[in-house]
Amino acid sequence: MFRALRVPNYRRYASANLVSQTGTWMQRIGQDWLVLQLSDDSGVALGLITALQFAPTVLFSPYGGLLADRYPKRRLLQISQASMGLLALVLAVLVATGSVALWHVFVLAAGLGAAAAIDAPVRQSFVSEMVGPELLTNAVSLNSTIFNGARLVGPSVAGLLIGAASGNTAPAFFINAASFGVTILALASMRADELRPSAPVARGKGQLRAGAAYAWAHRDLVLAMGLAFVVGTFGFNYQITIALMAREEFQLGAEAFGLLATVFAVGSLSGALLSTRRSRRPRRRFLVGSALVFAVLTIVTGLMPGYVWFGVLLVPTGAAALVFSVANNSFVQLGVDPQMRGRVMALYFMCFMGGTPIGAPLIGVIAEHLGPRWGLLLGGGIVLVAAGVAGALLARGRAVRLEPLRERPWMRLHVSERAVAPPAERAAEEVVAGRAPGVQSASSGG
Repeated sequence: MFRALRVPNYRRYASANLVSQTGTWMQRIGQDWLVLQLSDDSGVALGLITALQFAPTVLFSPYGGLLADRYPKRRLLQISQASMGLLALVLAVLVATGSVALWHVFVLAAGLGAAAAIDAPVRQSFVSEMVGPELLTNAVSLNSTIFNGARLVGPSVAGLLIGAASGNTAPAFFINAASFGVTILALASMRADELRPSAPVARGKGQLRAGAAYAWAHRDLVLAMGLAFVVGTFGFNYQITIALMAREEFQLGAEAFGLLATVFAVGSLSGALLSTRRSRRPRRRFLVGSALVFAVLTIVTGLMPGYVWFGVLLVPTGAAALVFSVANNSFVQLGVDPQMRGRVMALYFMCFMGGTPIGAPLIGVIAEHLGPRWGLLLGGGIVLVAAGVAGALLARGRAVRLEPLRERPWMRLHVSERAVAPPAERAAEEVVAGRAPGVQSASSGG
């Protein structure tokens, strides 16, 4: 379950990441609560702050992926982590001095989103450099375990701090600002000779287009990204729905809000731990099945009549959310060539997070006008329909194919990008992608 932690560099990274992610979750809880305080409990404002934080994903993630393919990823991560730490510190000072206004929170959330959009594809592609392809799936699952372990601790600590400070969110922001320094120190202390960097891609025209063409030519990646877009846009809005359910539906305070977020994290952590056992690339039908289960549980959670039962149902819902998320991430990472990984992961995050600026305000408006429950019911319903359509296509044999489409001249990559992976890694990737001899493709019913 924890075999990737045997790698010293990854062990350093994982330990620091746990601290940093805990601070990040404290910031998220504090930020959402601060917005509710400054906007008179507006669900629209809460949806807007979420949209502003994730909107930069669409604009900057492709460039983050391109930078990851061109430059040393460890140095890029140090820069992005320092930028996010500085923005968190600015918000902390504004709140502590009583100078904060709602527009400050909006601007700083957009800045954090821009830095995170660069950071995400770099961080995801850096994992393979630390552990190699044989431990990649386990490392991705452990990253999700760390993320959700932090989600387990961060919201509850933030809720207690905010409650103890009579509603002041500044302590949560100060702690988050300091947590980024831990990651920067861990990156600086890594053993460079034990990393496995891919050959850098030379500067050239059309490299972003080449990444998009590569993903489009591999239709299994199109399926994964399509599911990621629908689930990320309409299903993964629990940062809004839990806050509104706690404050509006159940008439509870910050401590109860933090507890509900922690309960959801318990389920997410369970799902991430279950996923660490997987060592192969997930199948397409597993992706569809896990999306269906998540959709059904989201709908059932929205129907729960009271605070206790709502909290109980958040556990399996959180688990289903993470099983889908980890499987989809692993499916994409293990299906791409190393020199394209940064750009393809950027496209994946654009799909997974880029729809949030649409979905989050929409869910916020629905929750404010129809009630918080409808945000869950309609979001889960849309995911259910999308996963059902994907499942029906697979069942009828019209699933997207694993082998690439016939290459067109405009799809051709630059010569510098056609460098092949080492034989062992290339063979492993051909097997998991269904391109090795003897592996059935989707068109043959495999």
